[in-house]
Amino acid sequence: MANLSKIKRDEMIAFLDELKKTHSDDASIRAFNMIENHLREKKYGLVWEEHSEEVDELLAENIPVLTADKDRRLCTDENLPWNFIIQGDNLQALYLLEKTHRGKVDCIYIDPPYNTGAKDWKYNNDYVDGQDEYRHSKWLSMMERRLSIAKKLLCEDGVMIVAIDDYEVARLIVLLEDLFPNYDVLPVIVNHHPQGGAAENISRTHEYALFVTPKGQKVIKGNKSENIEETWSLTRGGTDVRNLRKGRPNSFYAIYVNEKTRDVVGVGPRLSATDKYDVNDAPDGCIAFYPIGKDGTERVWRYERDSMKKHIEDGDIICSTKMTLSVKKKRDVKYEPVFSVWTDGRYNAGTHGTSLTYNLFSSSNRFSYPKSLYTVVDCVKWSTQGKSDAVIVDFFAGSGTTMHAVNLLNAEDDGNRTCIMVTNNEISEAEEKDFEKRGLKKGDAEWESHGIAQYITWPRTVCSIKGVDINGNQLKGNYLDTDRPMADGLKANVKFFKCDWTPRKPEDYLLSNALCLHIREMIELQNAIEIDNIKNVLILNKSDLKKYILDPERYVQVQNVWINQNIILNAEELKLLEAKGYKYIPREFFGQELREAAE
Repeated sequence: MANLSKIKRDEMIAFLDELKKTHSDDASIRAFNMIENHLREKKYGLVWEEHSEEVDELLAENIPVLTADKDRRLCTDENLPWNFIIQGDNLQALYLLEKTHRGKVDCIYIDPPYNTGAKDWKYNNDYVDGQDEYRHSKWLSMMERRLSIAKKLLCEDGVMIVAIDDYEVARLIVLLEDLFPNYDVLPVIVNHHPQGGAAENISRTHEYALFVTPKGQKVIKGNKSENIEETWSLTRGGTDVRNLRKGRPNSFYAIYVNEKTRDVVGVGPRLSATDKYDVNDAPDGCIAFYPIGKDGTERVWRYERDSMKKHIEDGDIICSTKMTLSVKKKRDVKYEPVFSVWTDGRYNAGTHGTSLTYNLFSSSNRFSYPKSLYTVVDCVKWSTQGKSDAVIVDFFAGSGTTMHAVNLLNAEDDGNRTCIMVTNNEISEAEEKDFEKRGLKKGDAEWESHGIAQYITWPRTVCSIKGVDINGNQLKGNYLDTDRPMADGLKANVKFFKCDWTPRKPEDYLLSNALCLHIREMIELQNAIEIDNIKNVLILNKSDLKKYILDPERYVQVQNVWINQNIILNAEELKLLEAKGYKYIPREFFGQELREAAE
């Protein structure tokens, strides 16, 4: 069957070639080449109008950096790893995460704007509504940039889950299949709103969780089955000669069992195929068992003598109340399948999303349509089974459900998972208009205090960890599955970072000096630690070296050291650092930017 599009394309390219012969000036040739390149672009898949973002322009002239908010820090146990909330444009934050977490993230869970047309998200400081003719193009442009970087963060068996509904699911699946060619895109239908919404024809009760998983790898595993022990007869059956004494004499010997306790205590001497034995010969208080069938046939045990001794020591050989011997066998660990439709009440976003945050914020509805906590719990849990120290990233954090879910999982299984959440600090359209009427602008303290990051994400995180609402009252109710009281809180450490900028080519100072001011946050983020300059030390200059390493009283407390690669060390200093397993500040943090600035 003829490819009509290709035929037309080839005809147009041939026409361009003819034009090049008669219009050979540079301007014409450049124009012809641009047209030809556009004609040759891939024609299958999504096609949309590309849009630039304000953050693109800022990235061109500035370098993203992180600054710690000293007023927003919560530590419940200094021995636990640290989690992070990053306030800023997520493209700006992803630029930094690519430096600290490239190939290191086990799970990405994101709940991007659904682009319903109800002004639920901003593009270049303007809310996108249903009348915007480029609504879908703007959304795809925004998602493509971020997903392209997200892919670089995933480790080899990493999983990404994207929550979405019907407004963009079809386009998103095509986009994901294009960006992740070596992955499968597996849609899960989540019945999150069983009562249904208002509609003319079909009342929607569902949304989707798109699992993006590496092809050929078993990475999604449901709840772990209990380790079920079963017992097998210790005597081999069957008529094959290998199950008889004459065929396998090394597996014929006595096993001694304590007559009163029925404890299996040992084995008898090694016997050949013809050695005589006395079934009544056993240590005091013990009975001797031989692998003899009911018909008197001399059979064999399942294990040779030395292996049997080891199984007895491990407690695998048991004697029943009927005085018969058997071996305990543990089945392989199994996981329940994860199905493509989730209908359990735990996924109800009203009960376990809106109502939960309503209680956290003391009867205040600060965030519309939060996810059910348990939807996110299951997504993260089933994507990281067997990884108790998994790294989870959410760069559309919103109300902060993801960190809440990760902390709850750690409480359930004593895990050490860490979570990095990124969110902007936008306020609602209504609040924005109200603040502007009052003469307030973005950046003012009152404006910023009502943004998502500071007004919702951070307080929810603190409240869920402490087990209280924003007024300090103990939370009521229990978490599902474990009946853990919410008032017990969740042990976790969390720091709050803000994204900022520094010019790529400063005129009045060295770029390296400016970036040194933000190295601490990069190391903390990369290693889930806190640079306290007690246990974890950052050495930027000779003065730091003298203060933390050459001082004997401080030196003994040091556990980890990061040092500026430009510091020249003498033999004594190097020896002291080597004893602590020092590390250089990674060049990938800002090496490229310094090279571009010729530093």
